Amino acid sequence: MKQIILTGDRPTGRLHVGHYVGSLRERVRLQNTGTFDEIYIMIADAQALTDNAEHPEKVRQNIMQVALDYLACGIDPEKSTIFIQSMVPELTELTFYYMNLVTVSRVQRNPTVKAEIKQKNFEASIPLGFFCYPISQAADITAFHATVVPVGEDQEPMLEQTREIVRKFNEVYGETLTEPQILLANNRASMRLPGIDGKAKMSKSLGNCIYLADSPEEIKTKIMSMFTDPDHLRVQDPGKVEGNPVFTYLDAFSTDEHFAEFLPEYANLDELKAHYQRGGLGDVKVKKFLNNVMQSVLQPIRERRTYWEGRTDEVYEILKAGSAVAEKTAAKTLQEVRHAMKIDYFDENNLLK
Repeated sequence: MKQIILTGDRPTGRLHVGHYVGSLRERVRLQNTGTFDEIYIMIADAQALTDNAEHPEKVRQNIMQVALDYLACGIDPEKSTIFIQSMVPELTELTFYYMNLVTVSRVQRNPTVKAEIKQKNFEASIPLGFFCYPISQAADITAFHATVVPVGEDQEPMLEQTREIVRKFNEVYGETLTEPQILLANNRASMRLPGIDGKAKMSKSLGNCIYLADSPEEIKTKIMSMFTDPDHLRVQDPGKVEGNPVFTYLDAFSTDEHFAEFLPEYANLDELKAHYQRGGLGDVKVKKFLNNVMQSVLQPIRERRTYWEGRTDEVYEILKAGSAVAEKTAAKTLQEVRHAMKIDYFDENNLLK
């Protein structure tokens, strides 16, 4: 069986370092392993419209921004197919067929859906498209016969719903769809970065992000203003590293090589944490080290983004070509689905048989 990846992001804004450690870094690694036969990376504009229907220009403008961030992080269009969701209309038809295999109560029980409805204040009036987006995700994944979906652990309920749809479809219509597996990030610190304000989630809407495209000055300003341990008032005070965003970011980004280059008096992060916990280490010193680490990680990403910003015509052609490849693949799956459902009436005169 071919090994195939499907993953993607909603184009509702530029991507930030939370996206990078949670998914982008892993996508680039997987892309470069040579293990996978096909990799599809989707800019999920149709899904973004489920809660931005009245602001299509916001979605439209951010498609190119997300594409630039992909290329800046090292997604290679020679190895991965980057495409725009709405340019593959077969996904919509698959969604419609899958809706008959899922009950309203099952979607209501989905923990990710429940959390996002609450976050977006949709309790009183939920857009139907938004409510059904777990089914749309199932269409996205199965259209490419994806065997692996690399996501954060908060998306596990969504993938489980896809697996349920696959099993139900295959049970009713015969073995047709491929059941995907989830692939979680290896580094648990990378599961979800907190915002620089200490809030649990880094969010574009909360304005607490460090963006991949931020300038060195913007990165430094944001890091030096980061929330730390509120009880660590003096340098000599013992400090907490658990729940301290500065150390969470160091967990996600720093390496022993960074210590050798920028803070050689410590061999590794464990030594730095131990000093902070026993007291005698100030927040400013730790933040300055984090700034050096982040500048080191983000500089090559920023440089590649600048390169592609000067070649937006090429980026456009990458998206156009990728969308054509994706549509051809999805059309083949749709044909298989229609055949299994016995609604391929005009193929080989099937309606007369």
